[in-house]
Amino acid sequence: MATVVNEGRGTQYGDLLLDEECLFAMRDGTKVHFTRNERAILLTLSGSPNRLLTRSRLLDEVTEDEDRSDRYIDFLVNRLRSKLGDDRKSPTFIHTRYGEGYVWVATPTPAQVVDAVLAVTTQFRSDGRSVSRDASTLIPRLHEAIGAGMAPEKAIFVGEDWHPGTEDKVRHLLHLNLQADQDAASCLVTLREMPSRRIVASFPLDLDPGDASNVAADAEKISGSALAALRRALRDASTALGLTPGGPTDDHRQEASIVLLGANPRWAGGTDLASERARDPRNPDLAFQWCFHLFSRLTIASPFESVGLGERRRIEREIEATVLEFLPAAEDNPLHMFAAAKLLYFLDRGHLGLAEDLAERALARTGDPTGSFALMGQLRCARGRFDEAVRFFDQGIARDHGRDFQLHIRAMKCVALLAAGRRAALDIALAQVDLSPPVPSHIALMMRWTFLPHDRPLPAASANALADIGPTGAANAIEYSWFTSARQIVHSEARANVVRGLIAHAVGIHGEQAVPDVVARAIGLSAAV
Repeated sequence: MATVVNEGRGTQYGDLLLDEECLFAMRDGTKVHFTRNERAILLTLSGSPNRLLTRSRLLDEVTEDEDRSDRYIDFLVNRLRSKLGDDRKSPTFIHTRYGEGYVWVATPTPAQVVDAVLAVTTQFRSDGRSVSRDASTLIPRLHEAIGAGMAPEKAIFVGEDWHPGTEDKVRHLLHLNLQADQDAASCLVTLREMPSRRIVASFPLDLDPGDASNVAADAEKISGSALAALRRALRDASTALGLTPGGPTDDHRQEASIVLLGANPRWAGGTDLASERARDPRNPDLAFQWCFHLFSRLTIASPFESVGLGERRRIEREIEATVLEFLPAAEDNPLHMFAAAKLLYFLDRGHLGLAEDLAERALARTGDPTGSFALMGQLRCARGRFDEAVRFFDQGIARDHGRDFQLHIRAMKCVALLAAGRRAALDIALAQVDLSPPVPSHIALMMRWTFLPHDRPLPAASANALADIGPTGAANAIEYSWFTSARQIVHSEARANVVRGLIAHAVGIHGEQAVPDVVARAIGLSAAV
């Protein structure tokens, strides 16, 4: 069963919810109501916490036609204690100052932060006749049916007047408006994306108003339709960047995880994409796919062959201009927002804050971080929040998205640990990276050269391979590592940590000519060796 959150507005005191108007209190689903004078005393006491209120002061709140004695106040307070479940000898709510009066000593419980994919609120309207008797049966069955269709931690049930707090993270709000009279019954289902409250689905369902035996069937009908709408919304949120609509949502998330690495083979050639863009230049999906094609030209090519700084600048400026042009359109699709965040992060042109904002808001809209673990880890790493980065990478590693994904995200984790200077943890992480074929030899070599400590000699085979590529190839490898993995990190020492080992090994074989000027200027040669 999913979680039930405070229904209505009020103040929580442990397991007791006190209505803001002190009309009632609720504990474990049981509601107790207060009389007019009890409510008056309760409002006065709770409105002045930790202050002594004399009996004469409390008498001012009691209606004039009642007993005006101190004993009557004591009687009301004892009634309140009974209804609140308060212990007179060890009070949680009302403390007695003998001979003086009473003090409200209860401390409100901080509101629990809500983190859920779905919040469900149910509203029931009827003519007050036969159908209203079924409301108490239908709504719990409805909650049970929805809870059974989702993981318990992903759905909550809230009151009609519930509003998310500033710290709450609710991705979708499902409003079920049940309408009934003697002749007809229906349920208007409205699914909103949060926090924007944008309506993503809305439809009516006809119910049977007279047959109580159909309560279970009605609950299944409503929950099935509502959950189908939610799944469509989640699937649509992960349909873009060439991913075809349809198919299970989990498959889409897995594909999105791989696509956001920039590792779609379709993008490498780019001929078809160029033709499609020429036919439809205002299509945001094609625009972001084209950006990933350009991105792949900078990242998938051999690290031993430079694209040239001039060509790199041209490509990066085209990526930047295209992403910024289509950024308003990206707001319509979380996957486009993730793509924009990934590309802006990679460029390292002062857009890290914007990239973080896009990724965080896209994550809030999708309701599932599966497709974004790698990106969120990279963004945390860029800020120097290495422990958080590693946690994101570990969550991604725990997903079985195939060998290529595992290699990429494990390499990202190693970069974060290298930047942080956590050698022992890095050695453990490296031992879990599979660099055997079919991993391309240049990737295996780059990882070995990069992650071996700068003051430890390379194994003979690895040293021979570094010698074979010559000083130009070594300089290109350092330049590649700098632009793809190091420059995005804000802190200078952490940036230097990422390339220090590779530079030291290259200089040991080829001399300082192996260090490209762009890297030497960025971190200083002395910091690198």
